[in-house]
Order: sequence, then C-alpha cells, then structure tokens
Amino acid sequence: MHLRIATCKPLPETDLDEDLLLAALAARGIQARMAAWNDPAQDWDARVPTVIRSTWDYIHDLPRFLAWAERAEHSAPLWNPLAVVRANVHKRYLVELDARGVPTVPTALVERARACSIAALARERGWQRLMLKPAVGAGSFGARRFEAHEHESAQSHLDALLAQGDALVQPYLESVEGHGERALVWIDGEFTHAVRKSPRFADGFESVSEALPIESDERELAEAVLADAPTGLLYARVDVARGPDGRPRLMELELVEPSLFLRQHPPACARLVAALARRLA
Repeated sequence: MHLRIATCKPLPETDLDEDLLLAALAARGIQARMAAWNDPAQDWDARVPTVIRSTWDYIHDLPRFLAWAERAEHSAPLWNPLAVVRANVHKRYLVELDARGVPTVPTALVERARACSIAALARERGWQRLMLKPAVGAGSFGARRFEAHEHESAQSHLDALLAQGDALVQPYLESVEGHGERALVWIDGEFTHAVRKSPRFADGFESVSEALPIESDERELAEAVLADAPTGLLYARVDVARGPDGRPRLMELELVEPSLFLRQHPPACARLVAALARRLA
C-alpha cells in the first residue's frame, strides 16, 4: 500500500507528529512519503492516495491550493476530501454555524476591501478587548489581540488584513488564559483525546499540554458541531473555549490540516493508521 502525506515546502514550523506517523505507517506495511503540495517536481496525477497534514502555507495562495486539491483528488482519494477542504478553509463557517444555533465565539466577518470602523464595531457589539485575524488562516498567522484603548492600532491591522482578504473581528475570551482553549480531536468518527492550548498570536509560541480530561459540556458542543459536518471524516479537531457566561463556545472547526497532537496520545496515532489502512485496502 502506498500513501502520500501532503506537506508544504518549506514548513513554517516543525510538524511534531510527522516522524511518529511515518514510523507507525511503516510498521503497518504502508509505504508513505512526505510530498509538498507546492513542489512542482511532484506528480499529483499519479494514482496514489493522499492524506493532507502539514500544508500550512496554503493561506498565502488559496486558489492554487484548491486547484492542487482538485487535481490530487481527481487522480486518487484525498483525505479529508476536496468538498470538505473547500468548505472549511474560510472561517465564514463560524458565522454560518452561529446562525444555526451552535454556540460560537461572537464573530464579525469583514469582507475584503470593505471599509470598517473598529471603534464603531466594538461600540455596537459591546466588545472591549479584541481579536483580529484573517478569515483564511493557519496557526497564528495575522492573529493579534488589542486592548480596549488600542482602536487606532487595531484599525491599522484590520486595514492591512483587508488589503489581502476577508478578516474576522472577535471579542477576546479571557478564559483562554485560565481554563485555556481545549482542542478536541476526533479520528475516524471517534473522540480520542484533548489538549489545552495557550493563547497564541502572530509569530508566537504555542504551549500544548499533555492529553487531559474534558468537561461533558465541552464534548456535547463538539458533538453538536460535528453533527453538521460531512460523514466519513478521517480526522477533525474542534477547538473550544468558555465565554463570559462560563459556557463553552466554538473557537475553530479544523477539518483540513490541523495538528492532531498524536504525541500527546499515541492511541490516536494507532487509530489514524488503522483508518488509513482500511481506506487504502
């Protein structure tokens, strides 16, 4: 069995799960190799299935990335599939899920090249500390926090984001500094583990805990989010944090290239490899 693991060239940061996954695949008899989606030397028309993992620079050329995903899936299976990729790369899904009654972090989606006054938006929504980030983003790229008195700096950052694409404006959830943001991982339809992530901003370092227990309301929220997602996902990550009322809210639904924190819970790696073996067979 042969498999390509889609990455990018160069990697913006180290994929800590890469060696673990490659070793586990080899032990299962799966001949897997890393292949950069943006490497012109790769033959994506070859009939070799692809699993998307560390394609973390796609945010800088989304049309090209989507064209690559379409090409790869035309030749052989792609996991997660193209339809999921197209729907999940833009974080407008937060607004859409909120409209369907899913508790999400309050989000204002500001479209590219549209004028938007941060001061007016914050005043209208009653938001104090703010988070600004690109609507198509990965990791901490372009994500910045601003205090209530920093509207001028926030406006400059928003304008810079809007010159490149759509942007999100959100209230900063204080709970991420205490209880922390929880990343809940699903592999092949089953919840495997969760970790606590520290707040991370542009070019910052992300601190990740070992696997830890989660509260029942956090899992219930994640299950409600995934109930609206396509069936048959190879992997999913649901990031949640608690709002001012103490209830969990969806921060992000990661279905394209999320870190799965396999080192924090090796059984999740074993489940991922088993799921890939079944699909390849």
